[in-house]
Amino acid sequence: MRQKTLEKCSWRDPVQVLSGLTGRDLVVGLLSDGVGQRGRWSYIAAEPAEILQIAPGDPRDSFAALDACLGPIDALQSGPGPSFPPFQGGLIGLASYELGARAEPVVLPRADPWPDLVCGRYDGLLAFDHHDQVVWAIGVGAQSKALATKAAAWLDLPSRPSFGSVLASPLSPIMSADAYEAAVAKVIAKIAAGEIFQANIARGWQGRLVDGAHPINLLQRLNVQSPAPFAGYMAFGDLALVSNSPERFLQIQPGNPRRIEARPIKGTIGRGLDVLEDQGQIETLINSVKDRAENLMIVDLMRNDLARVCRPGSVAVPHLFAIETFANLHHLVSTVVGEVLQDLGLGAVFRATYPPGSITGAPKVQAMQVIAGLEPPRGPYCGSLFWAGYDGGLDSSVLIRTTAFVRDQGGWAFQTHAGAGIIADSDPVAERRETQTKISAIALALSGVLA
Repeated sequence: MRQKTLEKCSWRDPVQVLSGLTGRDLVVGLLSDGVGQRGRWSYIAAEPAEILQIAPGDPRDSFAALDACLGPIDALQSGPGPSFPPFQGGLIGLASYELGARAEPVVLPRADPWPDLVCGRYDGLLAFDHHDQVVWAIGVGAQSKALATKAAAWLDLPSRPSFGSVLASPLSPIMSADAYEAAVAKVIAKIAAGEIFQANIARGWQGRLVDGAHPINLLQRLNVQSPAPFAGYMAFGDLALVSNSPERFLQIQPGNPRRIEARPIKGTIGRGLDVLEDQGQIETLINSVKDRAENLMIVDLMRNDLARVCRPGSVAVPHLFAIETFANLHHLVSTVVGEVLQDLGLGAVFRATYPPGSITGAPKVQAMQVIAGLEPPRGPYCGSLFWAGYDGGLDSSVLIRTTAFVRDQGGWAFQTHAGAGIIADSDPVAERRETQTKISAIALALSGVLA
């Protein structure tokens, strides 16, 4: 059992703390909205004890490398308890969408300069309890006390001020509205021909931050304007990522049995202007045959993926077509659960389930091939930001509502995307409008105008 030190500290907003760490080595923030049990915890870490980075041409087995980087799992019979952080040291990482080419028999072009996988092993970190308004400084290993003290000192760093004007000019589409509608029509034709049942097709936008602006400024704005339960930030080298995701990919609760949960989102509608209109939007989404069909296909796909790593007969769907409400959208969310086989590590679970089914389609491999023929490489978009604990626990997001930044001589360039699940009775114009609804919060935070 690894030695641990947990020091209780006074509350400070995690985004403020994170902004004071920009420039450190492999800085990460996993940031919740504080709403409900899923939104209770946020985490911040920097300067990991070990870094694992898998470039596209790297011949190593990425999933075996994950297990090797994490090391042996501490034998725990139960989780740490509701008053203590679920994550108390281990890996925090970014898996790009194209890591899926290492899990499934499909060839995917890569999004230069993004690696397939990058993660750090963090033995010192901060955990923010939004419910109790306290912060835990955590240290792991022989130097646990010193590591916890070092993490606690991050709370005293000055935060980066928010940016006072627009962060970027209006976003420029990578794929025009007409081109996106044509791509949707091609997918519908492939569905009619029996090639696939569903594919998630994304549309991208690009731009540059104005002089003096930093990617963390986008996170600061989104945290105020459109908080999300699986928001995130990662920066390393000349790359940075800001995510405002509402979607969980996989969660594993340690113990015996090890419970795994997936919560795919399929089905989206905008918020109403008042309470009555908003309720009407919810009813429209609940009763949408198209959205329910889209959701059900992905539930079946996730049941199949989880069955690869779960005890036979343990996979179930306790919640189907639940409504979840966010700042500017309502979503249909289903829950798939199972009991992970005790001898399987993080690498085996990711190998069996990656990339997330909600952003590929069904059947998964055929849908990925269709996507590759219609879209440029996705990079971090539709990948996952995750933590994996020394106790065998895991939580991970689906990187939708995500902006990827690359720093060059001119400053920070970025790309951001939004997608829609296409099925047989999809309407290309309606699907294109859905992508614009989904990108609206990011577009407004960046430029002050809709895309």
